[in-house]
Amino acid sequence: MESSLPFGVILAVLASLIIAVNVLVAAAVLLLIHKNDGVGLCFTLNLAVADTLLGVAISGLVTDQLSSPAQPTQKTLCSLRMAFVTSSAAASVLTVMLIALDRYLAIKQPLRYFQIMNGFVAGACLAGLWLVSYFIGFLPLGVPTFRQTTYHGTCSFFAVFHPRFVLTLSCVGFFPALLLFVFFYCDMLKIASMHSQQIRKMEHAGAMTGAYRPPRNPSDFKAVRTVAVLIGSFTLSWTPFLITGIVQVACQKCYLYLVLERYLWLLGVGNSLLNPLIYAYWQKEVRQQLYQMALGVKKGLASCLLFLSARYGGPKGPRENSYPIAIISHSDLDG
Repeated sequence: MESSLPFGVILAVLASLIIAVNVLVAAAVLLLIHKNDGVGLCFTLNLAVADTLLGVAISGLVTDQLSSPAQPTQKTLCSLRMAFVTSSAAASVLTVMLIALDRYLAIKQPLRYFQIMNGFVAGACLAGLWLVSYFIGFLPLGVPTFRQTTYHGTCSFFAVFHPRFVLTLSCVGFFPALLLFVFFYCDMLKIASMHSQQIRKMEHAGAMTGAYRPPRNPSDFKAVRTVAVLIGSFTLSWTPFLITGIVQVACQKCYLYLVLERYLWLLGVGNSLLNPLIYAYWQKEVRQQLYQMALGVKKGLASCLLFLSARYGGPKGPRENSYPIAIISHSDLDG
């Protein structure tokens, strides 16, 4: 893929937005963890960290795209760049899967959830997640079948990685994970519906006897909704890239690299921008924490402006264009 100024500008803007938004959400989640000490929030923080690393990884490609004429990049350096991009993307996808599993356990086993998902288990899951992610990202560097035999100097995903790598990822990782996502969602939806029916029966019995009516708890449906949005964005972002990569493997004469690298790969990377936006909008606690942070920044700016105006903007003497104030006595009024 040759360097392109418009593509480089889009990539630079996307990388900047991914880093900025995910750092903001990560700061909000860190404050929430300090207040609440929740295991599920650690997974949300890990998702923001993985997406931030992806933004940092793709920012290294911006220079190659904006340089005119295109400056060749060493194949080893390009392979390392793409390995880090792939590792960060894999960590983001696996974290989404871990969040879905966490919400599934919270709904499926509400009484045993804190025994199952304690701090040790959560730490072990995150450590294993990053090990698997880096294994996936650096796998083509150790398997010659997944590497391209020729390299023309311009760094891109398919310039160093063969489409067979995408085929393997799709068959071994993506589509099984997608089926597991669908299973989690369907089972969570069934459990949430059963809980809602039980609450309605209790409300009806309470209304008949005049007893206390228990309040509704919509947390189950909120978890199902969040998982559904995450699954939908994950699927819509990466499915076109992976399916087109499989088509490229099946049809060697079809030259789909330009579409894959300029459009579909960019769509998949854009999922790292959607993830923090989903949590900033759908998760009430994250949204409230961001609002409190915005209020704190607003108060800080207002205090700084008041301090600067009091120190540098205050009047040091009488103004030249000021008018004298006339004093009228009672005798003037009577006269």
